[in-house]
Amino acid sequence: MGPHPAVAAIRLAVRRVLHDIINDHHASADRPAPGEQSPHERPPSPLVLVACSGGADSMALASALAFEAPKLGIRAGGVTVDHGLQPGSDLRAEEVALRLRELGLDPVESTAVTVGREGGPEAAARDARYAALDAAAERHGAAAVLLGHTRDDQAETVLLGLARGSGTRSLSGMAAVSGADGRYRRPFLELDRQIARKACMVQSLPVWDDPHNTDPAYTRSRLRHEGLPALEKALGKGVVEALARTAQLSRDDADALDAWARRAEASVRDAAGLLECAKLYALPPAVRRRILRQAAIEAGAPAGSLFARHIEEVDRLITGWRGQGAINLPGKVVAQRQGGRLVIRQG
Repeated sequence: MGPHPAVAAIRLAVRRVLHDIINDHHASADRPAPGEQSPHERPPSPLVLVACSGGADSMALASALAFEAPKLGIRAGGVTVDHGLQPGSDLRAEEVALRLRELGLDPVESTAVTVGREGGPEAAARDARYAALDAAAERHGAAAVLLGHTRDDQAETVLLGLARGSGTRSLSGMAAVSGADGRYRRPFLELDRQIARKACMVQSLPVWDDPHNTDPAYTRSRLRHEGLPALEKALGKGVVEALARTAQLSRDDADALDAWARRAEASVRDAAGLLECAKLYALPPAVRRRILRQAAIEAGAPAGSLFARHIEEVDRLITGWRGQGAINLPGKVVAQRQGGRLVIRQG
């Protein structure tokens, strides 16, 4: 008798991602630097870490990784991040680390972070968490870090992007592969949250439900417990699946437009490297705005604080020129039109 269908589903999703990681690992080993390992030598077994909060999604992921990795010759470890936002969070993080060790993962570490305030509590916690995961991956030389985001998380991300009005890239949600050199992998983006919870239940895996996930002070929590249920009541079941499909279609469109913008960017700069307004004006708006956004980021504007309304204001320097003054952007970056050129720089 095989495993429960929920357990089989999460294991299959993890197995597919591990195969991708192995292929990427071997491909990189076939391109050694001068004087380093010969491509004929077998590369060392890659290490894959799972980011685990102790919740159902990440515990199901940790369990599947512990089961699948040894069969593929992959070393498997885990990291849990203590955000320090709740009393006893340090003890909770140590409990999660103990559970990961009991699953057979090694190395396992609990790392504490200090959450700032920039961008709001949710964004600040996310930034601190990813910085800690990046540091852990570097310390251990991990080939990848697995994240337990599900299709439900993807649907919520799409709705949040829609509410911000941030354009196609925001609607594309979370990528299955992201981060430097494809470090972050999300095996569960096509699986429902309930599948992960069911998998934990049938395996008797202890699960911790973060009270922040039900706290109406947090936007994502309100969306999860009020917004999505209201949409499903009004529109019927299938909203989550439709939003996840929208994410993939939007990602395909955004990738194509990004590639177009990269190719077009050199053609709209003069010999001194300045952006020429007339040439920018001739481009389709979606391509032009991508070039403007990238120029602002290169000048020092933080990508996470640069919203559609900022780029629209800069765009009006090209499409609605009436002699207006400079546009102030996040990161103390200033955009202004000078003699038919668009200058974007630190103010």
